Amino acid sequence: MADVLSQSEIDALLSAISTGEMNAEELLKEEDQKKEKVYDFKRALRFSKDQFRSLTRIHENYARLLTSYFSARLRTYVQISVASVDQLPYEEFVRSVPSLTILNVFEAQPLSGRMVIEVNPNIAYAMLDRLLGGVGESFNKIDNLTEIESKLISQIFESALEPYKDAWATVFEIEPEMQDFEVNTQFLQMASPNETVVVISLQAQIGEASGMINICLPHVSLEPAIPNLSLHQWMVESSKDATPEDATKMKLNVQDASVEVQAELGETKLTINDFIDLNVNDVIPLYKRIDDPIVVKVGSYPKFTAQPGLKNKHMAIQILDVIEEGSEDV
Repeated sequence: MADVLSQSEIDALLSAISTGEMNAEELLKEEDQKKEKVYDFKRALRFSKDQFRSLTRIHENYARLLTSYFSARLRTYVQISVASVDQLPYEEFVRSVPSLTILNVFEAQPLSGRMVIEVNPNIAYAMLDRLLGGVGESFNKIDNLTEIESKLISQIFESALEPYKDAWATVFEIEPEMQDFEVNTQFLQMASPNETVVVISLQAQIGEASGMINICLPHVSLEPAIPNLSLHQWMVESSKDATPEDATKMKLNVQDASVEVQAELGETKLTINDFIDLNVNDVIPLYKRIDDPIVVKVGSYPKFTAQPGLKNKHMAIQILDVIEEGSEDV
């Protein structure tokens, strides 16, 4: 990645050029010369750009699902978004997080190995306070968490693994399961120090508290899913034909859908004066004979003709015919 200059550095550079301390033409010549780029073998790039974009899309989806989940669970303002996605040595990840923090270690079969969700204590405590009926205030007491507090925080993020499964569903079927809860990175042994890991950093806002949620996925754990992370694989998955099982499932879902059914006895037209002059026991004539069938609407569409009646002392209708689309029966 190219170095990004701060505004003060840009101002200093322009000032040096204007005073003659630096020569703009020499700078251009240096830029044109071939530059060698140092490659750090300890920081090997194991994922292609295509796979990296797929991982980013998966976790952007997870951030949206997590926002909805925590909003419903905590009943407060929640906003979670992807801040960055990087690949780096595992040792560098461990050094980048606080020595005392919230570490949720999980496995995701059929992926091998362990993965971790590291949560800033400010966020974790705000969630805990909100879950226990508070306003969502944050406090720092990670060095002396009680067993009850540890269990409650662990359960919060154990439930958050279900949205993680849903976020991966279109790419690779996983079954995430919480394995351990730690607060000290010294006890976190997931991979060798030089092993490449993907670190997804989520910016989280819970009420008035804010902080980072980092998801660390070792390369060796993701190997079974890597072929599915290519854009070509996504296109193949999205364009596959529907199977008979898909059609059956859709049919069952449609059968359970609720719809509004209305039986119209008839209609009429009234002037505003007639409407205003209505009194108790007044009769409103309908433009329909007593022996004419009535129209039954499903939603707002005429679907059946029927006749009114009684069944077991309850008002009912008996379907007489189906109104075909474009029929003049209505």
